[in-house]
Amino acid sequence: MQEQFTAAIQEAVTNAPERKFVESLEFAFTIKDVDLKNPNNRIKEEIRLPSGRGRDIRVAMFASGEAAEKAKAGGIDVFPPEQIEEMGTNKGMGKKVANRYDFFLSEVPHMGLVGRWLGVILGPRGKMPRPVPPVVDPAAIAAGLRTTVVVKSGDKMTFHATIGTASQSIDELVANAMEVYNRVLTRLERGPNNIRSLYVKTTMGPSVKVEVLA
Repeated sequence: MQEQFTAAIQEAVTNAPERKFVESLEFAFTIKDVDLKNPNNRIKEEIRLPSGRGRDIRVAMFASGEAAEKAKAGGIDVFPPEQIEEMGTNKGMGKKVANRYDFFLSEVPHMGLVGRWLGVILGPRGKMPRPVPPVVDPAAIAAGLRTTVVVKSGDKMTFHATIGTASQSIDELVANAMEVYNRVLTRLERGPNNIRSLYVKTTMGPSVKVEVLA
């Protein structure tokens, strides 16, 4: 598939109109013969991209004391626990924070408070925080998340997966594409035979079909 991805990604990048921002590249998978009414068949994978995301990934943490200091040292923005209720009460503030960050972390004792006040905001966005035990350095978790994409189908036969940005080289994008594609295949009983179609595109550019080899 490496040859197919190289050709499709090159075409997608070349044909994308010039923009004043760096466009993302993403796959559009359409699968077939999979019963997505059964939650066990739904695809949800966290995938570390070998070439990274191609952009800065923002991580925030609900923390206080020593954990907050460790988080700040690791380049993580920190929200003290007393702000959690405020964010939940002020929906505009809560949504702004939710949209600003790609991932959230939280000290374990604050998880219940986050669920109570921010669950309705973070949950639908797939951004509920990951709990950080006291013995774990949040910076180490954040470092992994900065190269991570979440691929999920839900109950839809067509779903999308980010593979990087147009600022990355074709080789970097192909490496990311292979990683995402192969991980998705592990969740399909018949592998490529469960893929009806696969396209790659930039954020606002035309879609390019990828020939899937069975």
